[in-house]
Amino acid sequence: MKSQLVFTLFVGLAILAQVSYALKEEDCEVCVKTIRKFAESLTDATKKDYKLIETEFKKFCKTQKNKEQRLCYYLGGLEESATGILNEMSKPLSWSMPAEKVCEKLKKKDSQICDLRYEKQIDLNAVDLKKLKVRDLKKILNDWDETCDGCIEKTDFIKRIEELKPKYVHSEL
Repeated sequence: MKSQLVFTLFVGLAILAQVSYALKEEDCEVCVKTIRKFAESLTDATKKDYKLIETEFKKFCKTQKNKEQRLCYYLGGLEESATGILNEMSKPLSWSMPAEKVCEKLKKKDSQICDLRYEKQIDLNAVDLKKLKVRDLKKILNDWDETCDGCIEKTDFIKRIEELKPKYVHSEL
């Protein structure tokens, strides 16, 4: 009787430990969001064949930028990828495994996959551009896929952002 109680308690603790160690989206945000977005783009026929999933992922990766492109590099979705663990992503997706679980498996193969984090977005309606660093001003322009030809001084970057602001920043009424 006592050993049965101890066993039940042990099993209960093991289950609780599994639940608490489950990967959350914020623990691996770039991977989860990218894998989810990719999985949603697949047709029903493609979702069933892991080789087709790999082919589609390579096409998907050609259009990605920044952190998503880095994830593609880690998985082997880019031509210049040094290694590839695409089947660690494609096979679970073909079994309809959720993105969180796929990323949990990928993290076990390559921990840097979950080290990718999105930068916090700058609220351009509230921030004083003069207080930002030039690096942050360049990042704003880069995020918009814009350049600042001939910009040397910080004021040049600020002027360019102010010119482009109406095109990219919509203030709420």
